[in-house]
Amino acid sequence: MPPRAVVRHPHVGAPYALNSILEPRALIEMAMLPTALPLLLQAPRGDGHPVLLMPGFLADENSLVVLKTFLQSKGYEVHAWGLGRNLGFRSKHVSALPQKIRYLHHVAKRKVSLVGWSLGGVFALYGAESTQECVRSIITLGSPVSVDAAGSQSPPAVKALYRLVSHRLGPTAHVMQPRAKSLRESRRLAIPTSCLYSLGDGVVPPQEATIDGDPAFHENIQVPGSHLGLGFNGIVLSIVADRLAQPEDGWQPFQPSGLLGQVWRMTAGSAHDARADTKSPAV
Repeated sequence: MPPRAVVRHPHVGAPYALNSILEPRALIEMAMLPTALPLLLQAPRGDGHPVLLMPGFLADENSLVVLKTFLQSKGYEVHAWGLGRNLGFRSKHVSALPQKIRYLHHVAKRKVSLVGWSLGGVFALYGAESTQECVRSIITLGSPVSVDAAGSQSPPAVKALYRLVSHRLGPTAHVMQPRAKSLRESRRLAIPTSCLYSLGDGVVPPQEATIDGDPAFHENIQVPGSHLGLGFNGIVLSIVADRLAQPEDGWQPFQPSGLLGQVWRMTAGSAHDARADTKSPAV
C-alpha cells in the first residue's frame, strides 16, 4: 500500500475564541515543565549537528532559552538567529538569515537543522529555500506555514498588533510576497519538515500551522497546549528532540515509542490518529 499523502488540518476560520482568551495559560504550562523531567530525560541524544533557533513575532532569543538549554543538553550545537527581536518579515532578516545558515554549514562542515516558533517557522522555510544544500531538517512550532486566498485567519487583535509593529497592511503585506506565497501555498521543499500544531492554539489556526506535502519529507504532528507555551511544553520539547535525532539520510515520519509514545497518545495522539492528517493518494 503506498504511503498516504500529508494534508492540512480541515479546520476553517480563526482559532476558537476561548483558546485565544486562555492563551495566558502558557504561564501554567511553563510552571509545569519540571513535571516533564522523566519525559525529557528519555528523549534521544543527538549527533552534535548544528541547530538554528528562530523566535516568534515580537520575541527574541530569550524566549528560546528553555529549548536551547534542552537541546544543548542533548548534545546539539545550538545557535540563536542573532537578529534581535522578531518584528515581522523585514528585509534585513530575509537577507541575513540565509547567510547565517551558510556560515554555520561552512564552519561545522555539517548540514543545519532549523527550528522556528510561530513566525520563526516561516523564516525557517524562507531561509531554507535558498540554502537547501545546507539544511538537514525543518521543525515549526505553531507556525503559519500555509495560507489561503482569504489570507491570515489569526485573531483580529494579532493582526492589529502586526499592523502596529511591522506593516500598516498587516500580515498580508508579507504573506503575499511572491517567494513567501509560493512556499506557503504549494511549493514544498524536499527537506524533512515537521509541523507541530495544537488545536488549543489561540493565535495560529490549525489549517495554517499544517501543510500538504509528500510523506517522504513532510508531516504534521498534533500536540497539546497553547501557542505561547509551545517553547516550554515538555511533549513539544521531546518531539523536537525525537525529530532532530533522525538520521540525516534516513528520516522517518513520527512514530513515538516508550514514554513519549504513551504520553503523546493520551494527550494529542489519539485525536490526531482518529482525524488523520493523511489521505490515500489517487490511483
